[in-house]
Amino acid sequence: MSTARALAGKVALVAGATRGAGRAMAVELGRAGATVYATGRTTREHVSEVGRATETVEGTAELVDEAGGTGVAVPTDHLEPGQVRALVERIDEEQGRLDVLVNDLWGGDRHVQWDKRMWEHDLQEGLRVLRLGMESHIVTSRYAIPLLIRRRGGLVVEVTDGTAEFNTRYRKPFYYDLAKSAPIRMTLGLSEELPEYGATAVCLTPGWLRSEFMLDTAFKVTEENWRDGCEQNPHFAISESPVFVGRAVAALACAPDVARFWGYRPGRRPRGRCSLSSGGLAQEYGFTDVDGSAPDAWRYIAEVEQAGRPADVTGYR
Repeated sequence: MSTARALAGKVALVAGATRGAGRAMAVELGRAGATVYATGRTTREHVSEVGRATETVEGTAELVDEAGGTGVAVPTDHLEPGQVRALVERIDEEQGRLDVLVNDLWGGDRHVQWDKRMWEHDLQEGLRVLRLGMESHIVTSRYAIPLLIRRRGGLVVEVTDGTAEFNTRYRKPFYYDLAKSAPIRMTLGLSEELPEYGATAVCLTPGWLRSEFMLDTAFKVTEENWRDGCEQNPHFAISESPVFVGRAVAALACAPDVARFWGYRPGRRPRGRCSLSSGGLAQEYGFTDVDGSAPDAWRYIAEVEQAGRPADVTGYR
C-alpha cells in the first residue's frame, strides 16, 4: 500500500512526539504529506522528567519537514488542560481542521518500580504513572476530538503497549498494567461514541520497540548494530525500529476503509477489532520495517518467549 502524498492537505496531531514511536509516527505522517503538530515536554530550552535532552519537539518537527510534510512543534504538557486547550485552538486557527489524532503520551517508565507489588510500590510514583499514561490521554481527547469530528473521516489512534488479547494477562507491576490497559478501554468507549460523526478510533501497539532509550541505555547499542543486543537477550531479535509502527499509523491514516477495524453498530456486536499491532497491520497493508522485514512481535512473545522456547524468529519476521 503506497502512502506517498496520500495525506496532502490533511492535519495530524501527534501528542507525545518527542522521541521513539511518537516521533516516527509524526515523521511517517509527514512523509505521506500531512501537516503534523508534534507535541511534548522536552524542548531545546527545557528537559522533561524523562531526562533526555537530545530528543526535542523541535527536532521532530524538522524531521517531518525533511520527510516532505510540514512539521509544527508545540511544547505542551498534556496534563495541563489549559495548555491542551490552547494547542487545539491554535490548530483550529491555523488549519481549521484536524484529521488524525495520535495519543502517544507516556514518559512514565522512570516512575515504575518494576519489582514491587501493589502495596510495596511508592504510591505517589504509581499515581504519576497513571496520570502520564491515562489522564494525559483523556485530557487530550477531551479537547481535540471536537475539532476532529467537524469533518467526517477523522481518525483517533490510542497508542499503548500490548494487544487487547495479550493484555488480558497481568502486565506487572500493578500501575503499569492499569496504564497500558486503559488506552484499550478508552478506544472501546470512543468506538461507540464516534461513528455517528463519521470518525474511527483504534488502539495500536508497537512490538518490542528499539527506542532511543532501549538502544543506548538498556542494550548499549545503536540502530546500526542493534543485533549485538541479542547477546544480552536472544529474544531481542524480534525487536522493531520505531519506523515500523510509524508506517502502521500512516497506513491507517491513508486507508479509506479504516472503520472496518471496529465497525461498531449500536445494539449489535462489533464486526471488527479495535486493538491493532504494527506486525498485524504490516500483514494487512504490506509495509515493512527499515530492514525489509515485518516482525510479528506479539505472536512471537506468546508462542516463543513466554512458552520457554529457544529464541528463533523464523516465521515471525
